Amino acid sequence: MKLDFNGKNVLITGAQRGIGKEIALGFARSGANVLVNYPFEAERSAAEDTVEQIQAEGVSALMVQADVRSGEEVDQMVETMIKSWGSIDILINNAGITKDKLLIKMSDEEWQSVIDINLGGTFRCSRRVSKEMMSKRYGRIVNISSVMGLQGNAGQSNYAASKGGIISFTKSMAKEFGARNITVNCVAPGYISTAMTTVLPDAIRQSFIQRVLIKREGSPEDIMNAVLFLASDQASYITGQVIVVDGGLTL
Repeated sequence: MKLDFNGKNVLITGAQRGIGKEIALGFARSGANVLVNYPFEAERSAAEDTVEQIQAEGVSALMVQADVRSGEEVDQMVETMIKSWGSIDILINNAGITKDKLLIKMSDEEWQSVIDINLGGTFRCSRRVSKEMMSKRYGRIVNISSVMGLQGNAGQSNYAASKGGIISFTKSMAKEFGARNITVNCVAPGYISTAMTTVLPDAIRQSFIQRVLIKREGSPEDIMNAVLFLASDQASYITGQVIVVDGGLTL
């Protein structure tokens, strides 16, 4: 089943690389216009590369630097999108970081920065975009959580708390916006091969793979497929749900 996003306008946070980039390219291949959000000037080159690949698919692309910790920058980003394309149809809250450390050694900054980007960024982007979606009585929001938000993990209390918060936030938004034809869902990736995981020692990577029932790492494409489905009209009767994409890791 080929998904059709022709004429749809999509905002993806943290879209310059990794899972966010794969999601951006998936939407572009399906006909959507895509706004690539990136956080800092150091990521500009990666964002430019993503935009070039999106445009090669024959659709429009925007590139906006915005720190999702700032409500003002988020508001400006959405306003840029609306001025350029007239509307926003789909929001993918993908931006996220890790600062792993055992709780007893974790600083206030290491706790707060992860919460403020992962969970706070999802809140700020959703708050701004929902105003547009409610007025047109249409919208799709997909939040990227993690299996760590479901089961926790030693050394990742900040990350697990932020991703677990996203799951509860997703369900609350779904209840607020359902009557306005806005669906809100969540994808919880398991062990996915990205730049963040390839730097892990091979022994640790293999230990994860051994726990995965399908016996392989997940790919950004696996996450992209789930996100695009939830954002499509084929999923118009699905809201408030958490789709775990982990190859059976958490069973």
